[in-house]
Amino acid sequence: MNANPPLVVASAWKPSAASIRADPASHGFGITNGSPSCSARNACALSACVATRKTLRIMELLVNFWYAHPVGHAVEALRYCLGYHAGDEELEISLLLNGATATELGSCCPFIRETYAVDYVDFLGRMGDPDAALRPVPRVWDYVLDDQRSRQPDQLELAPGVRAYYQAAHRHFRARVCHGTAGSEPPAYVPNQRLELELPGELRERARAEIGKAPVRIALMPAGSSEPARYPSAASWELIVRALAADLPGALFCFVGKLERDGRTATSATRADLDRIAAAAPRAVSALDLPLLEQLAYVERCSLFLSPHTGFGTAALAVGTPWLALSGGPWHEWLFNGVPFHSVIPDTRRYPAFTQFAPQPDPVEDDGPRTPSMSRARIEEDLPELVDAARRLAEGRLTYEEALRAYFPRLLAAYGGDASRIFSFDSVHRAYI
Repeated sequence: MNANPPLVVASAWKPSAASIRADPASHGFGITNGSPSCSARNACALSACVATRKTLRIMELLVNFWYAHPVGHAVEALRYCLGYHAGDEELEISLLLNGATATELGSCCPFIRETYAVDYVDFLGRMGDPDAALRPVPRVWDYVLDDQRSRQPDQLELAPGVRAYYQAAHRHFRARVCHGTAGSEPPAYVPNQRLELELPGELRERARAEIGKAPVRIALMPAGSSEPARYPSAASWELIVRALAADLPGALFCFVGKLERDGRTATSATRADLDRIAAAAPRAVSALDLPLLEQLAYVERCSLFLSPHTGFGTAALAVGTPWLALSGGPWHEWLFNGVPFHSVIPDTRRYPAFTQFAPQPDPVEDDGPRTPSMSRARIEEDLPELVDAARRLAEGRLTYEEALRAYFPRLLAAYGGDASRIFSFDSVHRAYI
């Protein structure tokens, strides 16, 4: 793809606020709220200016985003690609991902020229050869922009696979202008863009026929890919489904998720538990185990997406469906997309949550071990808020701005007022706390 590109005048890089802000600090799951070091910025800026004067061709950028394989990290990478596209629509942008993540999402983004799924997938670095996996990927680009986590010692210690991959990547890639980190400049980057996945038309038609015209359509994913103790029990989900059905007459519940174990992320819920939850719904359809893009077509047809914290929620936002998150477990919701959402945040004084990398709270007994923030007692306490939020999202009575304004002060309270523990994609939280 790097040979003989069409001749155009490359856009000049101009410094923006993002390129001159303070050096970053690491937050939470490795997201940094800032840009590279001053010396790195200056070197890249000088190279960009020189390159702009000397070249008459399309500039090629690779977002080199190898990380853990949950769907949310693929959506994160797409958002970075979109930010660079917004900064310069003449850039030719490609994306590299862990081959075990949702690489097919790149095909739904017309601003991405090519998505490279590398066949090195072990986050813990136990097997595979990253150098061999990178050989099919072109070596020379104008810009190579790595996941920021690749520069963070705690991440490299946590995940030897991340260390091994990025060491191989630095041996493999050559950047004509700058080898930096995603979200930094150059080239120009415009934060907080809304990602809108363009799903295949035939999948949308099929989902429309299956979902029908129920007055309220709720996409439901009862569990993500972590251990079952991090999610509500089947009995708690029965309680939730019955309460929603009573408050939203005629509601249809659409079950999404993946039971098949094939090396990609899959739900930790069992078929028996999902059948039990579905039996509590007056009307239900199943998209379980359909291909990812087809499941997203079902979600796109729904009034809202309901789940605990899961990366799939960010994909729901990317098809324009509001996300109602039963928040809790180690991580808070941190990637938003210009689409309304509501996170039901637990009282962390009684139901500890958001521990991030720290030790997890002792489990409670609730149809097996359960993290306190996903216990039946917590669900019962927060059920009125969840039902009210579902109604407001389904009726379109909550705007994105209202959602952000409501969320971050409550999240700050959940962290006991410690703003240093809050992180978000493109640092959107900074305007609200």
